[in-house]
Amino acid sequence: MADKLIMSLQYPFVRYALIVGVLIALCSSLLGVTLVLKRFSFVGDGLSHVAFGAMAIASVFNLTNNMYLVLPLTVICAILLLRTGQNAKVKGDAVIAMISVAALAFGYLIMNLFSTSANLTGDVCSTLFGSMSILTLTKREVWLCVVLSVAVILIFVLFYNRIFAVTFDEVFMRATGSRADSYNLMIAVIIAVIIVLAMNLVGSLLISALVIFPALSAMRIFKSFRSVTIFSAVISVFCALLGILISIVTGTPVGSTIVAVDTLAFFACCGAGMVIRGGARA
Repeated sequence: MADKLIMSLQYPFVRYALIVGVLIALCSSLLGVTLVLKRFSFVGDGLSHVAFGAMAIASVFNLTNNMYLVLPLTVICAILLLRTGQNAKVKGDAVIAMISVAALAFGYLIMNLFSTSANLTGDVCSTLFGSMSILTLTKREVWLCVVLSVAVILIFVLFYNRIFAVTFDEVFMRATGSRADSYNLMIAVIIAVIIVLAMNLVGSLLISALVIFPALSAMRIFKSFRSVTIFSAVISVFCALLGILISIVTGTPVGSTIVAVDTLAFFACCGAGMVIRGGARA
């Protein structure tokens, strides 16, 4: 097994997959803490279904790079989701549910009516649950992922204090004259970018796990926002690396394997948190 892994690492496409997987896992974990604390955990789920619908449209038009259509549509829906979710007449969770179901239904309907593939079922399953497409990335796609990931990380670092403020006390932030709506909008756009990047890695139905699980795992052990964010990033990258390597060696689906590793890490962190709290009481 070790020999197979070492041999696999000699191929450029495997190294590309590891680079992209690590970057996506890192970006997902940074904003995951904010989404969990703001009770927006299902925003990623809603936007992932929007991305599925956009990808279905892109496949109908035979676009060579569906990123040019999927990314703008997902960002636009993220903005609309934020704006509509602030309307007292339509609650945020209801809007997310509406967008999720509608995008998923219309996406699958479009793929059925205007199918250009002989294997529609395979295309749908690979889009929803991820496939080995992460192992067929071109150098151009890798560079695009690197550029977008670096942009997400820089924005998070530069606006860390603002993100912290809008996460914990948005009312106070508004009272001090800060533009809370602008930072909420920035968070929504960043999440949309992360969702689109993660489509090839874990599929549209499993993206929420990549965003939420590391944050929840970190919260079992740490309490401060900074500590939770740092540990969330570390465990997310570790689980993504381990999941991709296990997938390469065993031939299992990449996305499902990563989420399975994230799930096991969550239970391990729950156990560690119980031990730490028990020791503190003693």
